[in-house]
Order: sequence, then C-alpha cells, then structure tokens
Amino acid sequence: MFVIPIYIEAGITGFESPAAQHKELGLSLDQLLIKHPDATFIGMASGQSMQGVGIYDGDLLLVDRAVDVSNGDIVVASYNGCFVCKIIDKDNRLLLSASDEFKPVYVAPEDDFCLEGVVTRSIRLHKPCAEFQMREM
Repeated sequence: MFVIPIYIEAGITGFESPAAQHKELGLSLDQLLIKHPDATFIGMASGQSMQGVGIYDGDLLLVDRAVDVSNGDIVVASYNGCFVCKIIDKDNRLLLSASDEFKPVYVAPEDDFCLEGVVTRSIRLHKPCAEFQMREM
C-alpha cells in the first residue's frame, strides 16, 4: 500500500484563520437546488434500473410537481400502487429504465397511473446522516 505522508501541526499562532478570507455566498442549498419549494418533495431511489442516468440505490431525488413533463424526462409516478422512478415516453405511453436489464413498461388505460413529478436533481449520500436513517425506520 502506498502511503502519502501528511504532516499536521496543531497549535495557536498569531495568524488569521485561512477561512477568514472566504465570504459567505448568501445562498442556501434550498435556493440553489429547488425552483418551486412549495411543489417539491424529496424521495429516496431504490434499485438499479436508473444507474444509466446516474441515479443509484439510496440517492435522494428532488421531485418537482410544478414542472411540465416533457418526453424523455425522469419522473416519479405511482404505477399500480407502487412508486417508480423512470424515464417517460409520453408518445408511446411507456416507462423506461436506464438499463437494458429492465424492459419498458406500457401504461395501459386501465392501469392505476399518477404522475407525481419530474426529478430535477439527484443527490448522492456518501455517508448518510444518522437523523435521516432514523426517519427511514
């Protein structure tokens, strides 16, 4: 195993903190990531069917209900009682996975289908916070 030596000194000196030169941007993550706060909810991805578009099991999805759905958008929908995250093909009434391992799903008129919103962002949690894990249970 190759080890990179890093030397760290701890102590108090008369120099200003290196962080003092950085200014706050005055922008929150909410402002940066969410266009319609009253119409946006967060869900958690489950499974491997959307890995081809960079959505992995356990990723957080920002879903906006105020965005008009276009062909090819990644959406969250209720399909026959299950929540799904898929690419929508409105012209052919299909829900598509981003993996060749999963077949397209035709949405028949008799199916119970409700579009919940468009996925506008996905966030990968490299180390989930304890508070979030507690709420999942």
